[in-house]
Amino acid sequence: MPELNETIISAFADRYSQNARRIRELADSLTDTQFWQKPFPFGNSFGHLVLHLTGNLNYYIGAQIAKTGYVRDRPREFNDADPPSKVETLKRFDDAVDMVLKTIHAHSSEDWSAPYSGAGTDAKTRFDILMICAAHMQLHIGQMIYLAFELNRQAGTGSG
Repeated sequence: MPELNETIISAFADRYSQNARRIRELADSLTDTQFWQKPFPFGNSFGHLVLHLTGNLNYYIGAQIAKTGYVRDRPREFNDADPPSKVETLKRFDDAVDMVLKTIHAHSSEDWSAPYSGAGTDAKTRFDILMICAAHMQLHIGQMIYLAFELNRQAGTGSG
């Protein structure tokens, strides 16, 4: 089944790459201050969502499949009072996506159905967790679109 394996690799790699590009596009429309600003009294900043996605990918795929040794501090992803710069945050995100892409490309046909376990998920296979993480990125991209739109609206720039 090499054709199916290549199809799965291609589809996952394309989805993660497209998601990462969209997050970058949205982040580019924001100043450093806006990146960490919460435009509403509830919810998260764009930057904290990027930290969260970075932690999510590094834990569920990095630590659990690629065996990177990553140790997650999930609460800090949302409330780090002294977060890294926007540039550093996006670099860490890019590094996490690169690790995911390398992990995907290393998969054989048998690897997709290999057993999977990780704290906070009911995923049973590697295929399952890679799909869940891609969908999770998509969910937060929706939030990021809304945040970028509102931040730019408040700033009077209108882009996002």
